[in-house]
Amino acid sequence: MKYHAILTTKQGLNSPPYNPCKLLDFGFLKLGAGEQYQGETGGREILAVILSGTATFHIGNHTFEKAGGRANVFSGKPYSIYIPSGSQFSIKADSPVEIALPSAPSDLAVEPYLIAPAQVASGAWGAANFKRYFHQILTLAAQPDLPARRLIVGETFTPSGNWSTYPPHKHQVDNLPREAYHEEMYYFKVSPADGFGICHYYNEQGEEENFTIRDHTIHMMPYGFHTVVSAPGYTTYYLWFLAGEQRVQATADDPALGWVGRTVAILKELGH
Repeated sequence: MKYHAILTTKQGLNSPPYNPCKLLDFGFLKLGAGEQYQGETGGREILAVILSGTATFHIGNHTFEKAGGRANVFSGKPYSIYIPSGSQFSIKADSPVEIALPSAPSDLAVEPYLIAPAQVASGAWGAANFKRYFHQILTLAAQPDLPARRLIVGETFTPSGNWSTYPPHKHQVDNLPREAYHEEMYYFKVSPADGFGICHYYNEQGEEENFTIRDHTIHMMPYGFHTVVSAPGYTTYYLWFLAGEQRVQATADDPALGWVGRTVAILKELGH
């Protein structure tokens, strides 16, 4: 089974050519100024994360005008719109716009809402050459008052030559507080755009793959261990989104490599 793909980037809605996940799905929406997309969520919830540009959203009787504004994912925190299940919606581009549309099954009856950049938590995980920077957009830990049924969403920026989501971890069984079951996907971009990174994936079924991260690649993980590294000279970005039976996050490190995570406190004390 393949766990990665390259997305098309034609005008309109683009989807992965295949999807090994049972809960998560993804769409990449690209519109020119003045263009419009109409859709309905059915039995799913969507978090529309504006990657670049601005757009106006009409969701039922709710309107969110000119949301967005960052030039690209490397230039600030995002605006996002939560679109609940059972909704009809339209998105009209006020400027050329790119929007990520992660989704998951939901029976939650709530109103749509906007997540402004000021509501997005930021910080750093790891240390030394496995330090990376994050935006938490829709998580129980950082946004406990924002309702969602399954979706957990954020962004990670991995600097030149650094590793990310390291030590490799998994989240494939509900065994709180040690581990929580979540499917996960990463949608990647790279700066400068001609650069690359590498993603390493493996699971307890004996499958293993390494693939080259480019703009608009996507990693789809129903289970398994995963980690990312940026090529020197380039920064990789990924939008990460998860779905399971609960929104509490808990991961289990690869037991052969977990000791690396325990060095973070010491490295930070040393200024790394």
